[in-house]
Amino acid sequence: MSDIVTVQEAVTAFEPWLEPTGVELDAIELEMPVIAAEVELLDAQIMTLDRPVSELDARRIRRARRRVLAARRELANRTSDLDTSGVGA
Repeated sequence: MSDIVTVQEAVTAFEPWLEPTGVELDAIELEMPVIAAEVELLDAQIMTLDRPVSELDARRIRRARRRVLAARRELANRTSDLDTSGVGA
């Protein structure tokens, strides 16, 4: 019987270039309202997987979809504002 050995160094190795850069972290922070709204929508949809959708569930899903759309709209407006302000600078 042969022993199974893990390669601990390869699994837990820290490589500085694997960390997100400041620009990537800023982009994630900018998209965070959209991410949070999508998580809320997923939560509302998951709650209805194993049971019939009630009127309350349907309203919760509709509200969550509207929040996702509003967050995406806000993100699109912010990024287009950043693009137009960056062009003139």
